Amino acid sequence: MIRFEIKKFTDFSIEELYSVLNLRADVFVVEQESIYLDLDFKDQKALHILGYRGDKLVCYSRIFKSKVCYDLASIGRVVVAKDYRKYGYGHDLVEFSIKCIENEYQEFDIHISGQLYLKKFYESHGFVAIGEEYLEDQIPHIAMELIKK
Repeated sequence: MIRFEIKKFTDFSIEELYSVLNLRADVFVVEQESIYLDLDFKDQKALHILGYRGDKLVCYSRIFKSKVCYDLASIGRVVVAKDYRKYGYGHDLVEFSIKCIENEYQEFDIHISGQLYLKKFYESHGFVAIGEEYLEDQIPHIAMELIKK
């Protein structure tokens, strides 16, 4: 069973922040072999979604209200630890992130920059690809939107 917590940047303990940065680096930098600057000064503007199994952080995302990163609200840094992907926590995380945007920001339209190989995954949550694929941090991505109007 997964348990989610929502935190502002200023609410992180040092241990929680270290766990988040470790998970992001483990997947995005080491596993995906992408050298990029993860620390982008956007964490301070985000709400952070932390998913725990027991006391272990196994998944994470960050959400933004509209006009912070994109015209629409957005979800980013969606990540699940490799050993926990088989449990469907990525789906739980995206669903929870969407609901958080609705509840915390009262916004219903969402933009993401998704890794291209996850296009069908995001489509299963109602996102639709917009535009052409592009490289972001040397990984193919595609812009996608969830429009509920």
